[in-house]
Amino acid sequence: MDHHVFERHEIKFLLDARQRARLEHAFDGKMLPDPYGKSTICNIYYDTPDFRLIRHSLEKPIYKEKLRMRSYGPVEHTSQVFLELKKKFDGIVYKRRISLPEQEATDFLSGKAPLQSNSQIAREILYFYSFYQNLEPKVHLSYDRAAFFSQDDPSLRITLDTNICWRPDRLHLTEQPGGAQLLLPGQSLCEIKSASALPLWLVAILAEAAIRQTSFSKYGRAYQSMLAKKVYRNGGVDCA
Repeated sequence: MDHHVFERHEIKFLLDARQRARLEHAFDGKMLPDPYGKSTICNIYYDTPDFRLIRHSLEKPIYKEKLRMRSYGPVEHTSQVFLELKKKFDGIVYKRRISLPEQEATDFLSGKAPLQSNSQIAREILYFYSFYQNLEPKVHLSYDRAAFFSQDDPSLRITLDTNICWRPDRLHLTEQPGGAQLLLPGQSLCEIKSASALPLWLVAILAEAAIRQTSFSKYGRAYQSMLAKKVYRNGGVDCA
């Protein structure tokens, strides 16, 4: 079982096709493609029956947290997946995750079996799960990602996500990705992740291409889309 800890600032931007092309052109000689290349990332987000976690997150508190199961593309029950606890406090993102077989992760989160690890990260995940008591899978969210890292600063990573899809059913990582789109045609969600200040060349290209920081939660947008569909079905009245 592998364990991973990440602590960094994350800044998000919505790019059109022209802005993305200008940004990627500026990568030449500065950013390198991730060794794993382009990938399709699949996530199952867990929440309470009344969506307590995402509702709290959308209120933009100083501290928020979420739990998800992640894989790179659809997997088999025996394939390794990541169980991730993501926290954000005062603008800094802390991500702690363990890897384990998909079936083992699913059995734990459905209450069928204990978590087969006693590591510090596993104990944090177990505490989170026990504290909220009735967590259940809520959204399958997938996207195609191109990732890059800095030649000079290993902590600087830039990811570009397209084809961001969500659905409220078929909530298993063994299922194929797909669902309703969150982005407009030609858009990309850019995330800059760094443990230190951004390099001057990157600040300059963001200003030159008029790339503005935005607030964008994939799970949050999916939840808001879900609410909008519910209101539409109820003739303009939210019956939550």
